[in-house]
Amino acid sequence: MVKIVQKSDPVLRETAKDVVISDIQTPKIQKILKDMKEALASQEDGVAIAAPQIGESLRIFVISGNVFEIIKGKSEKINESEKFPDIVFINPKITKLSKEKKNMEEGCLSVRYLYGKVERSAKASIEAYDEKGKFFKKGGSGLMAQIFQHEVEHLDGVLFIDKAKEIEEIPPETKNDPAKKI
Repeated sequence: MVKIVQKSDPVLRETAKDVVISDIQTPKIQKILKDMKEALASQEDGVAIAAPQIGESLRIFVISGNVFEIIKGKSEKINESEKFPDIVFINPKITKLSKEKKNMEEGCLSVRYLYGKVERSAKASIEAYDEKGKFFKKGGSGLMAQIFQHEVEHLDGVLFIDKAKEIEEIPPETKNDPAKKI
């Protein structure tokens, strides 16, 4: 099992390198994607993870399929066949941010167990490549826009605590909201 690195690890402060598109299908990149998905799945409260969080300075992030259950409001446990797949973003670029901003509560799998409020654009558009090397564009609002911004910042060496206000430590036994740890 791959370990999720914590805030003191220098890899989290590097600007991650672009992935060569022709390398996406290579065993090396596919293994990194598999490791990222496994690391994310091991965290009951995780909604997304960036490659630097597993020690790989590459411009990749993965959003858990669980996010779509959160967005759609499915609170009951669903069976395996109804699960949403994880979405891979390789070389993501935010192409548009709304002028409207919101203070959103955030946490991070690499900054355990700190939480704070971060001002984020309410809507965001992004373009990237998927795990097969296919280019795509996606837009989102609310939680999805927040995740796009948080994860792209990871790829630029920025942690949410760099811009968060009202930071507090909340141990896991008192906090169990999956939307809080991006």
